[in-house]
Amino acid sequence: MSRELLNFTRGVPAAESFPIAEFSRAAQKAVKEYGTTILQYGKSFGFAPLVAWIADWMGVETDHVLTGNGSLNLIEFLGYHFIEPGDTVFVEVPTYDRTITLLHRHQANIVGIPLKADGADLDALERELAKNTPKFFYTIPDFQNPSGATYSLEKRQRLVELAETYGFWLLEDAPYRPLRYRGEAQPSLFELNPNRVLHMLSFSKLIGPGPRVGFVVGNADVIRAVAKIAEDTYIAPSLLSQGIVFEYLNAGHLPAQIEKLKALYAPRLDATLAALDKHLPDAQYTRPDGGFFLSVTLPEGITTEALRPVAREQFALNLASGQAFFPNGGGERFLRLPYCAMTPDQLDDGVARLAEAVVALR
Repeated sequence: MSRELLNFTRGVPAAESFPIAEFSRAAQKAVKEYGTTILQYGKSFGFAPLVAWIADWMGVETDHVLTGNGSLNLIEFLGYHFIEPGDTVFVEVPTYDRTITLLHRHQANIVGIPLKADGADLDALERELAKNTPKFFYTIPDFQNPSGATYSLEKRQRLVELAETYGFWLLEDAPYRPLRYRGEAQPSLFELNPNRVLHMLSFSKLIGPGPRVGFVVGNADVIRAVAKIAEDTYIAPSLLSQGIVFEYLNAGHLPAQIEKLKALYAPRLDATLAALDKHLPDAQYTRPDGGFFLSVTLPEGITTEALRPVAREQFALNLASGQAFFPNGGGERFLRLPYCAMTPDQLDDGVARLAEAVVALR
């Protein structure tokens, strides 16, 4: 009997996490209340009631908020605003692979700053700053994709100080920040220094990726300039989606939804860590307190690229390439494990298969 194929590849939300009944009611109300607005062209800043809701949630004025069709859409617009071919940007290493793709598209000179369990290696960052000041440093301080790392308070404070001293922007991507399952939350970089930080968040991990609704908050002049780029690109984001998301949020559903997500995902994280402890104790792996991912450094002599076909063909296990998360090489033994869309039993089975594949390569 063949094994069920298990996918340790994409970090997608679990289908059972979607608030379908509440979202359906929000959709009906939004079309009834705002149909002629959300079915029409609009301002590039987004659906005005949603912009106001986000501004209140984030503690800023409305002219500090720009919405978009997901955070990646906004990273693209920020790239057009900040980057000319050859300009330097800093990223964590490893980092989100799709951001790397966009930065290459803008012909940026990408400099990687090594990432530790408690955030970026700030000594390495200062060495790079002595050579060149970047247009921005792209960072995911909470439950980072792909590593699972979270910045300590001390590193957050020092990072915003360096941004102020050297005069570069921090592009803080925070899609997983609300999904903390244990431990104490640290202040966001934006909370520590709103003058140097552009803070992005998406509802893709909180409600669902289908609506494609994300936002960035920060300096009003930057927001205005990026909004003009957005207007010249698509006139306005999906106001239909934004109207529905607004009605969902305005009905007060988000806090309970976040608690539901924590109750769903926390046991999956625990199951993955327990499985690694049991099946693959000689590997190194992160132990995050939230988010969708943890990462594994495979044992000496085992590369991810050699492991992937063995895992697929012999053990019905799909693994992602580790090297895609490294902009300038590296990551030969790096493996991202998303635990969000599989059950605890599937996760234990998947890690057991991973260990079997490692043994098969030895």
